[in-house]
Amino acid sequence: MRLDVVTIFPEYLEPLNVSLVGKARARGQLDVHVHDLREWTYDRHNTVDDTPYGGGPGMVMKTEPWGACLDDALADGYEAGAHGPVMVVPTPSGRPFTQELAVELSQQPWLVFAPARYEGIDRRVMDEYATRMPVYEVSIGDYVLAGGEAAVLVITEAVARLLPGVLGNAESHRDDSFAPGAMANLLEGPVYTKPPEWRGHGIPDVLLSGHHGKIARWRRDEAFRRTAENRPDLIERCDPAAFDKKDRETLSILGWAPEPDGRFWRRPQDVEE
Repeated sequence: MRLDVVTIFPEYLEPLNVSLVGKARARGQLDVHVHDLREWTYDRHNTVDDTPYGGGPGMVMKTEPWGACLDDALADGYEAGAHGPVMVVPTPSGRPFTQELAVELSQQPWLVFAPARYEGIDRRVMDEYATRMPVYEVSIGDYVLAGGEAAVLVITEAVARLLPGVLGNAESHRDDSFAPGAMANLLEGPVYTKPPEWRGHGIPDVLLSGHHGKIARWRRDEAFRRTAENRPDLIERCDPAAFDKKDRETLSILGWAPEPDGRFWRRPQDVEE
């Protein structure tokens, strides 16, 4: 996979040289190019922003530097043999970044990131490049950052760990929170390791039983428990067809009841508690 990142703070992307992403780069699984947007400016102040049309506070990133930089980055990628670019614009105004979207992006051969600063990028930049490639406007959460570089790091790490050979164990992400399949719309439960006793705290007996079926059931029950406590909205969105009889029993114990269509809702007395 090729990654191009356009930014006015190239040093912000240094974490792409460490941990799993850094190792993937060293092995040639990720070809990362970071471009300093200011190198495509035309005045002595290297200006990348201007006041917004219509007035209001803040500044807006200009079209000209973005257009020139993206054109060169794309030309370089094509010349190097890359194909199928997808533009990713981190913005609180975008669609939520989910594990499902991370999987989708991990299947793309080339991602071009356009993290904004100030009040954002002139809309015409996205409109222009949407005529050349898919443009994903993506939000990593319902909050606002000083810039999109942190979001690029989040998205890159979530995507890169899904690439074949990046994780030491290819099955490691199968039981992740939100992982497609059995864990879709569920949070992963607690995990434990040695020693079996620590400062008076033990671990659940079932994890020492060696009974793989009981362990799998315990882990799924704990996933439901944690999801019910921290993200009840996820259970409300779950496909009821994904629940087996034991799942339904667990949800009932946790204070959830089925609707006629099979979906679950939290009983009022549990909401009050």
